Amino acid sequence: MVRLGLHVSVAGGVDRAVSRAREKGCDAFQIFSSNPRKWYTNPIPSESAKRFIDEQRQLGIALAVDHMPYLPNLASANDGIYAKSVQSLAKELERCQVLGIPYLVTHLGSHVGEGRESGIARISGALQAVFSETNSDTILLLENSAGSKNSMGSTFSDIAAILASQPTDHHRLGVCLDTCHLHAAGYDIRTSSSLEATLDQFDDCIGLKRLKLIHLNDCKGAIGSHLDRHEHICLGQIGEAGFRAVLCHPVLAGLPMILETPVDSRRDDRGNLKVARNCSVRVKD
Repeated sequence: MVRLGLHVSVAGGVDRAVSRAREKGCDAFQIFSSNPRKWYTNPIPSESAKRFIDEQRQLGIALAVDHMPYLPNLASANDGIYAKSVQSLAKELERCQVLGIPYLVTHLGSHVGEGRESGIARISGALQAVFSETNSDTILLLENSAGSKNSMGSTFSDIAAILASQPTDHHRLGVCLDTCHLHAAGYDIRTSSSLEATLDQFDDCIGLKRLKLIHLNDCKGAIGSHLDRHEHICLGQIGEAGFRAVLCHPVLAGLPMILETPVDSRRDDRGNLKVARNCSVRVKD
């Protein structure tokens, strides 16, 4: 069975996310461990961390994923922003360790006009600094981007270069592929054959063993549009055939998948989970 889940709120305490995930029918879930729009984070109370871990076991939810806040930019050329971003990443890895969370997803940021090589060098330096000062068991997952102006990580070669820059800490790094971002960046996953071709590229460039998590989202924009606009499952440009291909793929179906879809009058979170689960059922010939 495919493990499907949602991004859920930690309002009122991080431990409350677990019951919210169960109420929505999640097999896995993703959180921001604190306010994603602030640099400062309060320490996680030990009682809350214990409840977070215990409730996952009691409610039968096998996996929790954390996501980095919005403000950090690991590719920034601004020394002040860069230093705060490195510190934020280190603290978030420590918070994951407290919560027993195996994966932390991070965006790779923007080089802000300084160029790809500068961006890769800054990200590489940030990872080296963080790994040297933290001892977390949590694996940091580099998320692909849609390829908007100056953004890092929209190509497999970008991600491969960053991974290659960390030879001594390779076991602490993995990849999260976002389906909306893939499509927007120009990687075709709309059919079984095009998905296979894209995964072949990924395997050749990065290696499928690095892929640990899928962000499952449809895309409002055309392929290669670089438009990072998430859409309800099967209602965007990737479409039903694409999601059936992803959800029934022999490798991808074994990975946890987190939906980051809109909530509006057309469909809520439960509705998107239902559609995704229906797509995961193989159609007999």
